[in-house]
Parts: sequence; structure tokens; C-alpha cells
Amino acid sequence: MTSPLAAKIAREYGTPALVIDMDRVERNIARVQKICDDAGVANRPHIKTHKSPFLAQLQIKVGAKGITCQKLGEAEVMAEGGIDDILISYNLIGDEKMARLGALLAKTNVTVAADNPVVIAGLPAAAAAAGRALPVVIECDTGRKRAGVETPAEVIALAGQILSAPGLSFAGLLMYPTETGWSEAQRFYDEALAGLRQLGLDPAIVSTGGSPNLKNVGKLKGATEHRPGTYIYNDRMQVAAGVATWDDCALHVYSTVVSHAAPDRGILDAGSKTLTADTGGLDGYGLILEHPEARIARFAEEHGFLDLTKSNTRPAVGDVVRIVPNHVCVVVNMSDEVVMVRGDEIVGILPVAARGKLR
Repeated sequence: MTSPLAAKIAREYGTPALVIDMDRVERNIARVQKICDDAGVANRPHIKTHKSPFLAQLQIKVGAKGITCQKLGEAEVMAEGGIDDILISYNLIGDEKMARLGALLAKTNVTVAADNPVVIAGLPAAAAAAGRALPVVIECDTGRKRAGVETPAEVIALAGQILSAPGLSFAGLLMYPTETGWSEAQRFYDEALAGLRQLGLDPAIVSTGGSPNLKNVGKLKGATEHRPGTYIYNDRMQVAAGVATWDDCALHVYSTVVSHAAPDRGILDAGSKTLTADTGGLDGYGLILEHPEARIARFAEEHGFLDLTKSNTRPAVGDVVRIVPNHVCVVVNMSDEVVMVRGDEIVGILPVAARGKLR
């Protein structure tokens, strides 16, 4: 059965639609800010999830110390939205990016991450274009095997390169420990810190990351800040990780059942272009709140295939359902806007201003 709010959204905006509950959004912002405050570390939220200067400003108003962006294009949008303390946690390479970074640095306080000599060698061009020093943090791999140097010795070598590069200043270390790897991260940090101090350096920034690590905030002795992102909306992955409840999930995909060809099958109007093919390691592609035993089993681009064999209830053609996505960050990036609600009232439309900023 379709709720009155779902019927109103379908009537006024159509489906599929991304809908955010602003009461939950504000509660999530306050909850995580308190977690960071209680742990004695600054909160530097990652905007990769919401991609909205409006929501970033809400986070800062509650106490966040600046923001984190993954891509330069995101940082440009945030700076245009009035954010003046931005960490870009991604290697930037190439003349085109250095020109843009220089223009951004000229008007905004920006810190960038690097994990290899090639990246560091290119950064002085941006500092020269801006006419001011560019702070650099060294990204460290503390178990995820993604980006980052793998040994404290590499930290020391890159710090020395930063010291000798014109226009660059060493700002600290960027880490994203695994949820169970914080003791290993501590050993890495302690060894790196000892070597940095031999160079006369003390990291002003020691940044840890991740909403799944909210239960570990403050466990790294020496950490100065944390970079959670998904917490503002949450999703099935965060619930599975034990850092959120279903009541903390602030974004739902409203989708209409458009076909019911057989008793145990159905079709949603939300396919891979809406919910994406990212399972996050979970079964199916989202939780349907009205029919939790139903399974979004597979996709076409505009079709979500429902497996209803284990569901005690059957949605009817025309029903509008609410879906908690597996991985909300990629879902948001597929949409130009989200619908904001409070209770049963629609309160506005919010552009996803930094969506699609891949560069």
C-alpha cells in the first residue's frame, strides 16, 4: 500500500525519486559531531556522499572543521558554495589539474594528499600559480590496499621531498584503517612519527577516515581529525557494519511497481541507473521497507527485478515503495536532485551540486 507521502511525491515529482528526511539528516549530523567531540578529534566530513554545499554548511554549522573532497571538481563546487577549508584526499596529476588547483588555492584554504614522488613533483606548479604555499598530507596505506604508502620509510622519504619542493609545506598524514586494523595503524603511525621528528617535523594533521570506523574514532593516539561521509544518510552497508540503524537511514529511493507478471515476480521502475550495480557485498540491491522479505534480485537499466518467493506480502502494480540502497554514495551520484521532507511534508528540492565530478 502506498503511503500518503509516497503518493504525493509520485504525483508531484514522479518516480524513481531520491528522498531525504531532513529530521534524520540533522540528527545524524549532530550524533556524529558528538562522537568526534567526545573523542577529542575534529570532524572533517567527506562530502562524497551528499555532494551538496548546503548540507556541508549544515555540518560546519554544527561543529565540523572544514570538509573532505575526493575529487578536485567536488572541491571547486564546494568552494563556490562558500566552504573555505577543504582537504582533497586524492592524488592529483597533470597540468590541467595543477592549473585548476592553483586557481582554487588562490581563493580557498586547500590541503591535498599525495602518496608518491610523481604527484609531489607536480604540486609546486599549483602553489606558484596561487602565489601561496600548498599544504600536503601523505596518504598511508594502513590495511585497505588501495592508495597510500605501505611503509613508514616511504613517509619519511616523501616528507623530505615535500620539504625541498618550492611552495609546498608538510601538513601531516592521511589514514583509512580497516575496521579491525587500528593497532597496526598505531604501529605504523608511531614509527612514521619517530622518523618525521628526526627531520624536525611534527604532523599538524593526522586524519583517520570512514563512517564504518565511527566506533573506532579516537583509538589512534595522535589523531587530530576524522573523515566520515556516509553517516549523513547511511545505507544497508552502514547498518550491516553496526554503525547505524534503519531509523538512521535518511535517504530512501521511492520507486513504483510497474509490472507483476507472475505471483513471485515484479518489476520496479528503479534499475541499475538508479540503484546501481554496487552490492556492497550484500544480498540483493536494497531493502524495501514495506516488503523486507522481497529481494531486488537483478537489474536492467530501468528495471528492478523483484523476487517475491520469500515475501509474505505482495506489492501491487502502482504501489510506491521505499528502498534503502546498499551503497548510498553511488546512488546519489546518479541523480540531479533529492526531495527534502519533514514528516509527511515536502519542504523542497536540493540539487546534487557536485554529482558527476569525476575529475
